Amino acid sequence: MNTDVVIIGAGPAGIFTAIELLRKGSKQKIVIVEKGQSIENRRCPKSKTNKCMNCKPYCHITTGFSGAGAFSDGKLSLSYEVGGDLPSLIGEDLAQETIHYADSIYLEFGADTHIEGIANPEAVKQIRKRAIQAGLHLVDCPIRHMGTEKAQQIYLSIEKYLQDNGVEILFGYECTNLILDHEECRGVQITDGKKEIDIQAKHTVVATGRRGADWLEKICAEYNIAHMPGTVDIGVRVEVRNEVMEKVNEVLYESKLIGYPKPFKNKVRTFCQNPGGFVSQENYDNNLAVVNGHSYKELKSNNTNLAILCSHNFSVPFNQPIEYAQKVGELTNMLGAGHILVQRFGDILDGKRTWQKELAQSNIKPTLPDAVAGDITAAMPYRAMVNIINFIHAVDHVVPGFASVETLLYSPELKFYSNRIKMDADLNTNVKGLYCLGDSSGWTRGLMMASVMGVIMGRKIAEKE
Repeated sequence: MNTDVVIIGAGPAGIFTAIELLRKGSKQKIVIVEKGQSIENRRCPKSKTNKCMNCKPYCHITTGFSGAGAFSDGKLSLSYEVGGDLPSLIGEDLAQETIHYADSIYLEFGADTHIEGIANPEAVKQIRKRAIQAGLHLVDCPIRHMGTEKAQQIYLSIEKYLQDNGVEILFGYECTNLILDHEECRGVQITDGKKEIDIQAKHTVVATGRRGADWLEKICAEYNIAHMPGTVDIGVRVEVRNEVMEKVNEVLYESKLIGYPKPFKNKVRTFCQNPGGFVSQENYDNNLAVVNGHSYKELKSNNTNLAILCSHNFSVPFNQPIEYAQKVGELTNMLGAGHILVQRFGDILDGKRTWQKELAQSNIKPTLPDAVAGDITAAMPYRAMVNIINFIHAVDHVVPGFASVETLLYSPELKFYSNRIKMDADLNTNVKGLYCLGDSSGWTRGLMMASVMGVIMGRKIAEKE
Protein backbone atom coordinates (compact mmCIF):
# COMPACT_ATOMS: atom_id res chain seq x y z
CA MET A 1 0.00 0.00 0.00
CA ASN A 2 1.24 3.48 -0.91
CA THR A 3 0.18 6.75 0.70
CA ASP A 4 1.50 10.24 1.34
CA VAL A 5 0.85 10.39 5.08
CA VAL A 6 0.44 7.45 7.46
CA ILE A 7 -0.63 8.18 11.03
CA ILE A 8 -0.21 5.48 13.69
CA GLY A 9 -2.84 5.98 16.36
CA ALA A 10 -6.24 7.67 16.15
CA GLY A 11 -5.96 9.63 19.39
CA PRO A 12 -6.33 13.44 19.47
CA ALA A 13 -2.81 14.08 18.10
CA GLY A 14 -3.31 11.83 15.08
CA ILE A 15 -6.89 12.99 14.53
CA PHE A 16 -5.99 16.69 14.51
CA THR A 17 -3.04 16.09 12.19
CA ALA A 18 -5.51 14.73 9.65
CA ILE A 19 -8.08 17.49 10.30
CA GLU A 20 -5.52 20.25 9.78
CA LEU A 21 -4.21 18.68 6.58
CA LEU A 22 -7.77 18.74 5.26
CA ARG A 23 -8.34 22.31 6.46
CA LYS A 24 -5.18 23.42 4.67
CA GLY A 25 -6.55 22.01 1.44
CA SER A 26 -3.95 19.24 1.22
CA LYS A 27 -4.44 16.77 -1.62
CA GLN A 28 -2.16 14.20 0.03
CA LYS A 29 -3.55 10.75 0.68
CA ILE A 30 -3.94 10.13 4.43
CA VAL A 31 -4.14 6.73 6.12
CA ILE A 32 -4.74 6.33 9.87
CA VAL A 33 -3.87 3.00 11.48
CA GLU A 34 -5.71 2.24 14.72
CA LYS A 35 -5.31 -0.88 16.84
CA GLY A 36 -8.79 -0.55 18.31
CA GLN A 37 -12.24 -0.01 16.89
CA SER A 38 -14.37 2.86 15.69
CA ILE A 39 -16.32 4.90 18.24
CA GLU A 40 -19.58 3.11 17.52
CA ASN A 41 -17.92 -0.29 18.09
CA ARG A 42 -16.20 0.56 21.39
CA ARG A 43 -17.99 -1.07 24.31
CA CYS A 44 -17.03 -1.43 27.95
CA PRO A 45 -19.06 -4.26 29.55
CA LYS A 46 -18.47 -2.87 33.05
CA SER A 47 -21.55 -0.66 32.77
CA LYS A 48 -23.60 -3.87 32.91
CA THR A 49 -21.42 -6.16 35.01
CA ASN A 50 -20.19 -3.55 37.58
CA LYS A 51 -16.74 -5.12 37.40
CA CYS A 52 -13.85 -5.06 34.98
CA MET A 53 -13.96 -8.01 32.56
CA ASN A 54 -10.30 -7.58 31.53
CA CYS A 55 -11.24 -7.52 27.85
CA LYS A 56 -8.85 -9.04 25.31
CA PRO A 57 -6.90 -8.31 23.18
CA TYR A 58 -7.14 -4.76 24.55
CA CYS A 59 -9.15 -2.49 26.82
CA HIS A 60 -11.85 -0.59 24.92
CA ILE A 61 -11.53 2.36 27.33
CA THR A 62 -7.94 3.05 26.29
CA THR A 63 -7.91 1.77 22.71
CA GLY A 64 -9.89 2.82 19.65
CA PHE A 65 -10.74 5.99 17.75
CA SER A 66 -9.92 9.06 19.91
CA GLY A 67 -7.87 6.84 22.25
CA ALA A 68 -8.63 7.27 25.93
CA GLY A 69 -10.36 10.55 25.05
CA ALA A 70 -13.70 8.93 24.20
CA PHE A 71 -14.10 7.49 27.70
CA SER A 72 -12.27 10.23 29.62
CA ASP A 73 -13.80 13.06 31.60
CA GLY A 74 -13.70 15.06 28.38
CA LYS A 75 -12.07 18.22 29.76
CA LEU A 76 -10.26 20.62 27.45
CA SER A 77 -7.70 22.77 29.29
CA LEU A 78 -7.62 26.20 27.65
CA SER A 79 -4.30 27.46 29.02
CA TYR A 80 -0.79 26.71 27.74
CA GLU A 81 0.29 26.28 31.37
CA VAL A 82 -1.53 22.94 31.48
CA GLY A 83 -0.84 19.90 29.34
CA GLY A 84 2.88 19.18 29.32
CA ASP A 85 5.99 20.85 27.93
CA LEU A 86 5.06 21.48 24.28
CA PRO A 87 5.04 25.30 24.83
CA SER A 88 8.75 25.17 25.70
CA LEU A 89 9.35 23.61 22.27
CA ILE A 90 7.11 25.70 20.01
CA GLY A 91 6.74 28.86 22.13
CA GLU A 92 4.05 29.91 24.61
CA ASP A 93 2.35 32.38 22.25
CA LEU A 94 1.97 29.82 19.45
CA ALA A 95 0.79 27.21 21.95
CA GLN A 96 -1.94 29.51 23.31
CA GLU A 97 -2.97 30.64 19.83
CA THR A 98 -3.27 27.04 18.66
CA ILE A 99 -5.26 26.08 21.77
CA HIS A 100 -7.89 28.64 20.77
CA TYR A 101 -7.86 27.28 17.20
CA ALA A 102 -8.20 23.62 18.28
CA ASP A 103 -10.92 24.65 20.73
CA SER A 104 -12.88 26.22 17.87
CA ILE A 105 -12.80 22.87 16.06
CA TYR A 106 -14.14 21.07 19.13
CA LEU A 107 -16.93 23.69 19.30
CA GLU A 108 -17.67 23.12 15.62
CA PHE A 109 -18.21 19.41 16.34
CA GLY A 110 -20.54 20.02 19.28
CA ALA A 111 -18.56 20.84 22.44
CA ASP A 112 -20.36 22.80 25.14
CA THR A 113 -19.95 26.57 24.72
CA HIS A 114 -19.77 27.11 28.50
CA ILE A 115 -16.31 27.61 30.01
CA GLU A 116 -15.69 26.67 33.64
CA GLY A 117 -13.48 28.63 36.01
CA ILE A 118 -13.81 32.22 34.74
CA ALA A 119 -16.99 33.51 36.37
CA ASN A 120 -15.73 34.55 39.83
CA PRO A 121 -12.22 36.05 39.82
CA GLU A 122 -12.50 37.34 43.42
CA ALA A 123 -13.24 33.84 44.72
CA VAL A 124 -10.28 32.56 42.69
CA LYS A 125 -8.06 35.10 44.49
CA GLN A 126 -9.16 33.76 47.86
CA ILE A 127 -8.41 30.17 46.83
CA ARG A 128 -5.01 31.28 45.52
CA LYS A 129 -4.31 33.06 48.81
CA ARG A 130 -4.97 29.87 50.78
CA ALA A 131 -2.82 27.92 48.31
CA ILE A 132 0.09 30.35 48.81
CA GLN A 133 -0.26 30.05 52.57
CA ALA A 134 -0.05 26.27 52.20
CA GLY A 135 3.06 26.47 50.01
CA LEU A 136 1.17 25.48 46.85
CA HIS A 137 0.85 27.02 43.39
CA LEU A 138 -2.65 27.37 41.92
CA VAL A 139 -3.06 27.18 38.15
CA ASP A 140 -6.51 28.61 37.44
CA CYS A 141 -6.98 27.12 34.01
CA PRO A 142 -10.24 27.72 32.10
CA ILE A 143 -11.91 24.40 31.32
CA ARG A 144 -14.31 23.38 28.60
CA HIS A 145 -16.02 20.25 29.89
CA MET A 146 -17.33 18.00 27.14
CA GLY A 147 -18.33 15.17 29.50
CA THR A 148 -17.62 11.48 28.98
CA GLU A 149 -20.83 10.72 27.09
CA LYS A 150 -20.70 13.94 25.02
CA ALA A 151 -17.03 13.39 24.16
CA GLN A 152 -17.98 10.13 22.48
CA GLN A 153 -20.56 11.93 20.31
CA ILE A 154 -18.07 14.65 19.38
CA TYR A 155 -15.35 12.19 18.40
CA LEU A 156 -17.88 10.12 16.43
CA SER A 157 -18.71 13.24 14.41
CA ILE A 158 -14.99 13.84 13.82
CA GLU A 159 -14.52 10.21 12.76
CA LYS A 160 -17.29 10.52 10.17
CA TYR A 161 -15.91 13.88 8.99
CA LEU A 162 -12.48 12.39 8.31
CA GLN A 163 -13.91 9.39 6.46
CA ASP A 164 -16.29 11.55 4.43
CA ASN A 165 -13.33 13.66 3.34
CA GLY A 166 -11.25 10.79 2.04
CA VAL A 167 -9.16 9.81 5.07
CA GLU A 168 -8.78 6.03 5.19
CA ILE A 169 -8.93 4.60 8.71
CA LEU A 170 -7.71 1.02 9.16
CA PHE A 171 -9.31 -0.28 12.36
CA GLY A 172 -8.04 -3.42 14.04
CA TYR A 173 -4.49 -3.03 12.74
CA GLU A 174 -1.41 -2.79 14.92
CA CYS A 175 1.87 -1.22 13.87
CA THR A 176 4.66 -3.75 14.33
CA ASN A 177 7.63 -1.91 12.86
CA LEU A 178 8.95 1.04 10.92
CA ILE A 179 10.35 0.82 7.40
CA LEU A 180 13.70 2.60 7.38
CA ASP A 181 16.19 3.17 4.58
CA HIS A 182 19.50 4.85 5.44
CA GLU A 183 18.13 6.81 8.42
CA GLU A 184 15.01 7.83 6.51
CA CYS A 185 11.56 6.50 7.39
CA ARG A 186 9.72 5.14 4.36
CA GLY A 187 6.58 3.91 6.12
CA VAL A 188 5.38 1.20 8.51
CA GLN A 189 4.55 -2.47 8.80
CA ILE A 190 1.13 -3.32 10.22
CA THR A 191 -0.88 -6.45 10.97
CA ASP A 192 -4.39 -7.44 11.93
CA GLY A 193 -3.12 -10.68 13.41
CA LYS A 194 -3.73 -12.61 10.20
CA LYS A 195 -1.90 -10.75 7.46
CA GLU A 196 0.92 -8.23 7.35
CA ILE A 197 0.85 -5.09 5.22
CA ASP A 198 3.64 -2.69 4.30
CA ILE A 199 2.51 0.92 3.97
CA GLN A 200 4.94 3.07 2.01
CA ALA A 201 4.64 6.75 2.95
CA LYS A 202 6.42 10.10 2.51
CA HIS A 203 5.49 11.13 6.06
CA THR A 204 5.11 8.77 9.03
CA VAL A 205 3.42 10.15 12.14
CA VAL A 206 3.56 8.05 15.32
CA ALA A 207 0.88 9.16 17.80
CA THR A 208 0.25 6.09 19.91
CA GLY A 209 -0.69 7.83 23.18
CA ARG A 210 0.14 6.73 26.70
CA ARG A 211 -0.82 3.19 25.80
CA GLY A 212 1.87 3.09 23.12
CA ALA A 213 4.62 4.79 25.11
CA ASP A 214 6.38 1.54 25.97
CA TRP A 215 6.28 0.33 22.35
CA LEU A 216 7.65 3.65 21.09
CA GLU A 217 10.48 3.50 23.61
CA LYS A 218 11.56 0.12 22.21
CA ILE A 219 11.33 1.44 18.64
CA CYS A 220 13.51 4.40 19.56
CA ALA A 221 16.15 2.12 21.05
CA GLU A 222 16.12 -0.18 18.02
CA TYR A 223 16.44 2.53 15.38
CA ASN A 224 18.47 5.13 17.29
CA ILE A 225 15.68 7.66 17.27
CA ALA A 226 17.03 10.43 19.47
CA HIS A 227 15.25 10.47 22.81
CA MET A 228 15.81 10.91 26.49
CA PRO A 229 14.28 9.46 29.63
CA GLY A 230 11.50 11.76 30.70
CA THR A 231 9.22 12.05 33.68
CA VAL A 232 6.95 9.34 34.96
CA ASP A 233 4.04 10.13 37.28
CA ILE A 234 3.15 7.74 40.10
CA GLY A 235 0.28 8.48 42.43
CA VAL A 236 -3.24 7.84 43.63
CA ARG A 237 -6.80 8.80 42.79
CA VAL A 238 -8.42 10.63 45.72
CA GLU A 239 -12.17 10.60 46.33
CA VAL A 240 -14.08 12.85 48.73
CA ARG A 241 -17.68 13.91 49.21
CA ASN A 242 -18.87 16.75 46.98
CA GLU A 243 -19.57 18.82 50.09
CA VAL A 244 -15.82 18.95 50.84
CA MET A 245 -14.93 20.28 47.37
CA GLU A 246 -18.13 22.30 46.85
CA LYS A 247 -16.69 25.84 46.87
CA VAL A 248 -13.66 24.95 44.74
CA ASN A 249 -15.83 23.01 42.30
CA GLU A 250 -18.22 25.95 41.91
CA VAL A 251 -15.45 28.52 41.37
CA LEU A 252 -12.85 26.61 39.34
CA TYR A 253 -14.43 23.26 38.46
CA GLU A 254 -10.88 21.89 38.33
CA SER A 255 -8.35 23.20 40.85
CA LYS A 256 -4.84 22.47 39.60
CA LEU A 257 -2.48 22.65 42.57
CA ILE A 258 1.28 22.10 42.43
CA GLY A 259 3.65 21.64 45.36
CA TYR A 260 7.12 20.45 46.27
CA PRO A 261 6.58 18.93 49.73
CA LYS A 262 9.42 18.25 52.13
CA PRO A 263 11.58 16.30 52.66
CA PHE A 264 12.10 15.09 49.07
CA LYS A 265 10.70 18.12 47.20
CA ASN A 266 9.53 16.13 44.18
CA LYS A 267 6.92 17.89 42.07
CA VAL A 268 3.46 16.78 43.22
CA ARG A 269 0.29 17.96 41.52
CA THR A 270 -3.43 17.47 41.24
CA PHE A 271 -4.77 16.31 37.90
CA CYS A 272 -8.06 15.40 36.25
CA GLN A 273 -10.58 16.65 38.85
CA ASN A 274 -14.11 15.26 38.37
CA PRO A 275 -16.90 16.97 40.37
CA GLY A 276 -19.76 14.53 40.80
CA GLY A 277 -17.65 12.03 38.89
CA PHE A 278 -16.83 8.34 39.02
CA VAL A 279 -13.56 6.53 39.65
CA SER A 280 -12.79 4.17 36.77
CA GLN A 281 -10.37 1.42 35.78
CA GLU A 282 -8.22 1.18 32.64
CA ASN A 283 -6.29 -1.87 31.51
CA TYR A 284 -2.96 -1.80 29.71
CA ASP A 285 -0.80 -4.53 28.23
CA ASN A 286 0.26 -7.42 30.47
CA ASN A 287 -3.01 -7.12 32.44
CA LEU A 288 -1.89 -3.92 34.17
CA ALA A 289 -4.92 -2.30 35.83
CA VAL A 290 -4.67 1.43 36.61
CA VAL A 291 -7.16 3.85 38.09
CA ASN A 292 -8.62 6.92 36.36
CA GLY A 293 -11.66 9.19 36.69
CA HIS A 294 -14.70 9.99 34.55
CA SER A 295 -17.06 12.95 34.66
CA TYR A 296 -20.38 12.93 32.81
CA LYS A 297 -22.52 15.86 31.75
CA GLU A 298 -25.77 14.41 33.06
CA LEU A 299 -24.96 11.44 35.33
CA LYS A 300 -23.58 12.63 38.70
CA SER A 301 -22.38 10.96 41.90
CA ASN A 302 -22.13 12.32 45.45
CA ASN A 303 -18.33 12.42 45.21
CA THR A 304 -15.49 14.35 43.62
CA ASN A 305 -12.37 12.50 42.49
CA LEU A 306 -8.97 13.76 41.38
CA ALA A 307 -5.47 12.40 40.84
CA ILE A 308 -2.47 13.28 42.97
CA LEU A 309 0.67 12.53 40.98
CA CYS A 310 4.29 12.49 42.09
CA SER A 311 6.85 13.08 39.34
CA HIS A 312 9.97 10.92 39.13
CA ASN A 313 13.00 11.29 36.88
CA PHE A 314 15.70 8.68 36.28
CA SER A 315 18.89 8.96 34.26
CA VAL A 316 21.99 7.23 35.69
CA PRO A 317 22.48 4.31 36.05
CA PHE A 318 18.80 3.44 35.63
CA ASN A 319 16.94 5.10 32.77
CA GLN A 320 13.74 3.06 32.33
CA PRO A 321 11.01 5.11 34.06
CA ILE A 322 8.15 3.37 32.24
CA GLU A 323 9.35 -0.02 33.45
CA TYR A 324 9.71 1.34 36.98
CA ALA A 325 6.12 2.62 37.04
CA GLN A 326 4.85 -0.65 35.57
CA LYS A 327 6.51 -2.62 38.38
CA VAL A 328 4.84 -0.38 40.96
CA GLY A 329 1.51 -0.99 39.25
CA GLU A 330 2.04 -4.74 39.00
CA LEU A 331 2.87 -4.99 42.70
CA THR A 332 -0.25 -3.03 43.61
CA ASN A 333 -2.38 -5.22 41.32
CA MET A 334 -0.89 -8.29 43.01
CA LEU A 335 -2.07 -7.07 46.42
CA GLY A 336 -5.54 -6.42 45.01
CA ALA A 337 -5.76 -9.79 43.22
CA GLY A 338 -5.89 -8.00 39.87
CA HIS A 339 -8.18 -5.20 41.08
CA ILE A 340 -7.67 -1.56 42.01
CA LEU A 341 -6.78 -1.06 45.70
CA VAL A 342 -8.58 1.50 47.88
CA GLN A 343 -7.61 2.70 51.36
CA ARG A 344 -8.84 5.37 53.75
CA PHE A 345 -6.41 8.21 54.42
CA GLY A 346 -6.86 7.84 58.18
CA ASP A 347 -5.88 4.17 58.00
CA ILE A 348 -2.68 5.12 56.14
CA LEU A 349 -1.79 7.55 58.93
CA ASP A 350 -2.59 4.87 61.53
CA GLY A 351 -0.39 2.32 59.77
CA LYS A 352 -3.19 -0.18 59.11
CA ARG A 353 -4.99 -1.58 56.10
CA THR A 354 -8.58 -0.74 55.31
CA TRP A 355 -11.24 -3.43 55.58
CA GLN A 356 -14.35 -3.68 53.42
CA LYS A 357 -16.64 -3.29 56.43
CA GLU A 358 -14.95 0.01 57.27
CA LEU A 359 -15.72 1.34 53.80
CA ALA A 360 -19.35 0.37 54.27
CA GLN A 361 -19.50 2.41 57.49
CA SER A 362 -18.02 5.57 55.96
CA ASN A 363 -19.73 8.71 54.68
CA ILE A 364 -17.86 8.32 51.38
CA LYS A 365 -19.15 5.45 49.26
CA PRO A 366 -16.62 4.30 46.61
CA THR A 367 -17.77 4.95 43.04
CA LEU A 368 -15.57 2.12 41.76
CA PRO A 369 -17.66 -0.85 42.93
CA ASP A 370 -15.05 -3.57 42.39
CA ALA A 371 -12.17 -1.76 44.10
CA VAL A 372 -10.63 -3.92 46.85
CA ALA A 373 -10.03 -2.51 50.34
CA GLY A 374 -6.43 -3.03 51.37
CA ASP A 375 -3.07 -1.37 51.99
CA ILE A 376 -1.65 0.69 49.13
CA THR A 377 1.41 1.60 51.21
CA ALA A 378 2.63 -2.00 50.90
CA ALA A 379 3.28 -1.39 47.20
CA MET A 380 3.77 2.36 46.85
CA PRO A 381 7.43 3.49 46.97
CA TYR A 382 8.29 5.25 50.23
CA ARG A 383 9.36 8.48 48.53
CA ALA A 384 6.14 8.76 46.54
CA MET A 385 3.94 7.86 49.52
CA VAL A 386 5.54 10.45 51.82
CA ASN A 387 5.21 13.09 49.11
CA ILE A 388 1.53 12.25 48.60
CA ILE A 389 0.73 12.28 52.34
CA ASN A 390 2.42 15.65 52.90
CA PHE A 391 0.78 17.08 49.79
CA ILE A 392 -2.69 16.00 51.01
CA HIS A 393 -2.06 17.79 54.31
CA ALA A 394 -1.11 20.94 52.35
CA VAL A 395 -4.25 20.73 50.19
CA ASP A 396 -6.29 20.45 53.40
CA HIS A 397 -5.38 24.09 54.14
CA VAL A 398 -6.89 25.10 50.80
CA VAL A 399 -9.83 22.67 50.97
CA PRO A 400 -10.71 21.96 54.64
CA GLY A 401 -11.75 18.35 55.07
CA PHE A 402 -9.63 17.06 52.20
CA ALA A 403 -7.34 15.20 54.62
CA SER A 404 -10.18 13.61 56.58
CA VAL A 405 -9.96 10.12 57.99
CA GLU A 406 -12.52 8.89 55.45
CA THR A 407 -10.89 10.34 52.33
CA LEU A 408 -10.36 7.47 49.88
CA LEU A 409 -7.11 6.80 48.02
CA TYR A 410 -7.17 4.44 45.02
CA SER A 411 -4.00 2.95 43.54
CA PRO A 412 -2.24 2.72 41.15
CA GLU A 413 -2.63 5.95 39.18
CA LEU A 414 0.19 5.95 36.61
CA LYS A 415 0.92 8.24 33.68
CA PHE A 416 3.35 6.89 31.09
CA TYR A 417 4.77 9.89 29.28
CA SER A 418 8.31 9.11 30.08
CA ASN A 419 10.01 8.62 26.70
CA ARG A 420 10.70 12.13 25.35
CA ILE A 421 11.55 12.26 21.66
CA LYS A 422 14.16 14.86 20.73
CA MET A 423 12.86 17.19 18.03
CA ASP A 424 13.12 20.76 16.82
CA ALA A 425 10.43 23.46 16.82
CA ASP A 426 9.19 22.15 13.45
CA LEU A 427 8.64 18.73 15.09
CA ASN A 428 11.43 17.08 13.07
CA THR A 429 13.15 14.07 14.64
CA ASN A 430 16.65 12.90 13.72
CA VAL A 431 15.05 10.41 11.29
CA LYS A 432 13.88 12.04 8.07
CA GLY A 433 10.19 11.54 7.38
CA LEU A 434 9.40 10.38 10.93
CA TYR A 435 7.39 12.42 13.45
CA CYS A 436 6.26 11.56 16.98
CA LEU A 437 3.30 13.31 18.57
CA GLY A 438 1.08 13.45 21.62
CA ASP A 439 1.49 11.79 24.99
CA SER A 440 3.68 8.97 23.63
CA SER A 441 6.23 11.58 22.49
CA GLY A 442 6.67 12.83 26.05
CA TRP A 443 5.76 16.42 25.10
CA THR A 444 2.03 16.54 25.84
CA ARG A 445 -0.37 15.50 28.57
CA GLY A 446 -4.09 15.48 27.94
CA LEU A 447 -6.61 16.01 25.16
CA MET A 448 -6.06 19.66 24.28
CA MET A 449 -2.27 19.81 24.09
CA ALA A 450 -2.17 16.56 22.09
CA SER A 451 -4.72 18.15 19.73
CA VAL A 452 -2.53 21.26 19.49
CA MET A 453 0.51 19.19 18.57
CA GLY A 454 -1.55 17.49 15.87
CA VAL A 455 -2.58 20.86 14.43
CA ILE A 456 1.04 22.02 14.27
CA MET A 457 2.04 18.73 12.63
CA GLY A 458 -0.70 19.01 10.02
CA ARG A 459 0.48 22.50 9.09
CA LYS A 460 4.11 21.41 8.79
CA ILE A 461 3.28 18.49 6.50
CA ALA A 462 0.97 20.68 4.39
CA GLU A 463 3.83 23.15 3.88
CA LYS A 464 5.97 20.36 2.40
CA GLU A 465 3.39 19.44 -0.23
